[in-house]
Amino acid sequence: TCRRSTQVHHYNNTGKMAKGKAKKSTVKFVIDCAAPVDDKVLDIASFEKYLNERIKVGDGKTGNLAQCGVVITRDRTKITVASPQDLGFSKRQLKYLSKRYLKKQQLRDYLRVIAKSKNSYELKYYQITAGDDEEAEE
Repeated sequence: TCRRSTQVHHYNNTGKMAKGKAKKSTVKFVIDCAAPVDDKVLDIASFEKYLNERIKVGDGKTGNLAQCGVVITRDRTKITVASPQDLGFSKRQLKYLSKRYLKKQQLRDYLRVIAKSKNSYELKYYQITAGDDEEAEE
């Protein structure tokens, strides 16, 4: 049901590329939820539904993802948000919504949202070290 972004070439009758008919470029943002999904802490389907309902596009309103050409897909551990380049979709909004979802599910104290690369986030567990108790006593 979801469209995958594939390169589409339009040729005119001479076999050369037609000008101005190439597909617009898209920006893909990935949220990697591998650790919490593998531990069965996070339900990725409800996370995707939450993003679908809450992402604001275009004129700052929710619920108009399809009209603006934003596509949200998921596989077992990752959610991918594909947006047209000229829309100017904000990666920061994904981080904000991810943190709000974690807070709503009472997982915010255990998981953090970290930028893994230029266009991807990762949900990781906080590193808890045993040495904290000794420092607090001194």
